[in-house]
Amino acid sequence: MSHVVSAPALQPAIPTVIPVREILPWAIFGGLLAIIAVYFVGAEQGALSMFDGMYVHEFLHDGRHLLGFPCH
Repeated sequence: MSHVVSAPALQPAIPTVIPVREILPWAIFGGLLAIIAVYFVGAEQGALSMFDGMYVHEFLHDGRHLLGFPCH
């Protein structure tokens, strides 16, 4: 006895169009987060430091070197 099971025909995926006005607030939010992250990794504890001491510098030290920022 032979049983052949056929799979249903697959339909191609149709992309959904997302209006720019829905993406823009999230893009701005993501851009601000990226700018803040680059500031803390690359510039904190420098000439424009926001926090006293070396806590932020030491916490981000390896990430700083990984991204190519010189720090000493």
